[in-house]
Amino acid sequence: MFDVISITEHFHYIGIFILLVIGGMGFPIPEGVTLMACGFLISHKVIKLIPALIVVFTGMLTGDILIFSIGRKYGRMVVTHRKFHRIISPERLSVLEDKFNKWKTPFILFGRHLGFHVFLVAGIMRMPFLRFLALDVVSSIITIVPMVVIGYIGGNSWQVIKRDITRIEHIGILLVIILLTIYLFLRYLRSIWK
Repeated sequence: MFDVISITEHFHYIGIFILLVIGGMGFPIPEGVTLMACGFLISHKVIKLIPALIVVFTGMLTGDILIFSIGRKYGRMVVTHRKFHRIISPERLSVLEDKFNKWKTPFILFGRHLGFHVFLVAGIMRMPFLRFLALDVVSSIITIVPMVVIGYIGGNSWQVIKRDITRIEHIGILLVIILLTIYLFLRYLRSIWK
């Protein structure tokens, strides 16, 4: 598994973009982790809010559109195609196709959390591109905002936690020194009274 934080720290915007695109295409890079890392980096002023949000938004849409396009181009052959047959099993495809037929709009809006297969199925089922794009934009916003905010709050909390940990370490060291001094003193007194 990739170390999302270190990749985004070293490559900033392009790193976030690439992680979101390849994560959106099914590589084992959780989208939520990348978004929270983005919020964390914003809170530490490593990256700026507006450019980061633009990069995040375009990265997510790019990955989704690419996987949608694969589904649209190859259709159901995706389960047998030599390059893609490991992406989704015929059984899983059938289940997702049934859900797509039943729920269409909510399937795209909230399906992001089921994985990239949702967008693949939307392409396979020939959803009109502009409708897919409109729903994907809304779905992306629904996902981006809370995840980046969680990362941002976590980043700010981390500063407080680090400061508190340092204070606790100092108190702990002082307490250990006091207890060790008392122990040695009592041991000394016991050796005198014997």
